[in-house]
Amino acid sequence: MRRSAFFLPTLKETPSEAQIASHRLMLRAGMIRQSAAGIYSWLPLGWKVLRKIEQIVREEQDAAGAQELLMPTIQSADIWRESGRFDAYGKEMLRFKDRHDREMLYGPTNEELITQLFRDNVRSYRDLPKILYHIQWKFRDEVRPRFGVMRGREFLMKDSYSFDLDFEGAKMSYEAMFTAYLKTFKRMGLTAIPMQADSGAIGGNLTHEFHVLAETGESGVFYDIAYDDLAAKGEIDLAALNNLYAATDEKHVPGGPNVPPPERLREARGIEVGHIFYFGTKYSKAMNAQVQGKNGEPVFVEMGSYGIGVSRLVGAIIEAYHDDRGIKWPESVAPFKVGLVNLKTGDATCDATCDDLYAKLSAAGVEVLYDDRDERAGVKFADMDLIGLPWQLVAGPKGLAQGFVELKNRASGEKVELSVESALSKLIG
Repeated sequence: MRRSAFFLPTLKETPSEAQIASHRLMLRAGMIRQSAAGIYSWLPLGWKVLRKIEQIVREEQDAAGAQELLMPTIQSADIWRESGRFDAYGKEMLRFKDRHDREMLYGPTNEELITQLFRDNVRSYRDLPKILYHIQWKFRDEVRPRFGVMRGREFLMKDSYSFDLDFEGAKMSYEAMFTAYLKTFKRMGLTAIPMQADSGAIGGNLTHEFHVLAETGESGVFYDIAYDDLAAKGEIDLAALNNLYAATDEKHVPGGPNVPPPERLREARGIEVGHIFYFGTKYSKAMNAQVQGKNGEPVFVEMGSYGIGVSRLVGAIIEAYHDDRGIKWPESVAPFKVGLVNLKTGDATCDATCDDLYAKLSAAGVEVLYDDRDERAGVKFADMDLIGLPWQLVAGPKGLAQGFVELKNRASGEKVELSVESALSKLIG
C-alpha cells in the first residue's frame, strides 16, 4: 500500500480523553475513531491488526478441533427467559422491541443461542463431542466505558462452547481449549498467566482467567515462578497448575494460604484477555438440551464456554509493546511487515529504487507500507515509529550513492546499512 493513498489520519497531539497508552496510541496512529461512548470505528490500519489477531485465534481454535459458525448479534428474549437470565442479567444488556412488539436484545454472550442450536439439531451421543465457536461483535452497556478498546461497549469476541456426554469428556474439551489459549497468546508474542477464577454459583474448579503480562497492565498479578516452566511445555497439566499460586492484587494476601516464599513469587502487571469455564448442565437442563445416551436413556449434555476478547487484545498487545515514540508490533500481528521510506520523493534514483523494492517485496508476499509522500524525512520517521511496523527500510540519495539502504528494527532500534539485494533477502527470507 502506498502511504499517499492509504487512509491513515495520524495525530501529533494526544487526545485529552485518552488515559492509557493503548488508547492514546490507537487514536494517534489512526487505528480507531470514537463514534459514541465506548463504540469505535476501526480504520484501515486498526482493522488490519484486528484481522491478524482474529486469524490467529481462528487457527488455534480449528487446530484444537473446534468448528466455526456464525451466530447473529440480535437475539430473541424468549431463549433468555428459558435459561432464566433475561431478567437477571442486568442493565448491561441492551434490550428493545422490534416493529411487531417482540422483545429482542443485542447479544452480550451466546450460551442460550448455542444451546438452542444444539438442542434442535443434535440427538445422539454418537454426535458428541462437539466444540462450536464464532467470532462476533458483542454489546454490553458499561456504566463507564473507558480506556478505548480495553473497556468498550461494543467489542469483538471469540466465544466457543463445548458439548460432551459426561464430565470426563467435558474435562478433555476444557483442557483442549486451555492449551489452545496458551498457544494463541504465545503466537502474538504475549506471556499469559492462567489463574483459577471464581466459579460463583456454578461450582467446581474448572474456571480460569488468562492475564497477559504488560508493564502498564490494569491489574497487579502475583504468581508462582513454576508457571513459567509449565507454560514453556506447551501442554498443561491442570492438576499441577491448580496447585500453583496465582492471584490479582485484589485477592493477593501476602503471607496468606498457599502463597509461595518470596524467592518463588513473581509480581507483574496483567490484562485479562480470556476466560474459560465449565458449567456442566446449567444451560442444558434449563433449556432441555438432551441426547440419547449409550444405553438409550436421555442425557443432559455437559457444557463449557471459552471466551477471548479479540478487540481487547489489540489494546493489550500495545500495552505490552510500545515506547515513548509509538507502537512496536510483534511481527505476527503487525498491519504491515515493512515500512518503506523514500527520503526524497521526486529524486529519480530514490523513486526508481523504492518503486523496485516495493514491487519485489509485494511480489514475494511481504506486506509493505510505502511512504511515497512529498514530506520531510522527520515527519516520515515519526509516523513510522508511531505506527510501529516491525521493519523500516529507508532509501535516501546519500546512501544510494554509496550503494546501500538502511534497515531498522523497530523493536530493538538496531540499524544496519545493507545493499539493496541484501535487504531484500533479509526481509523476504
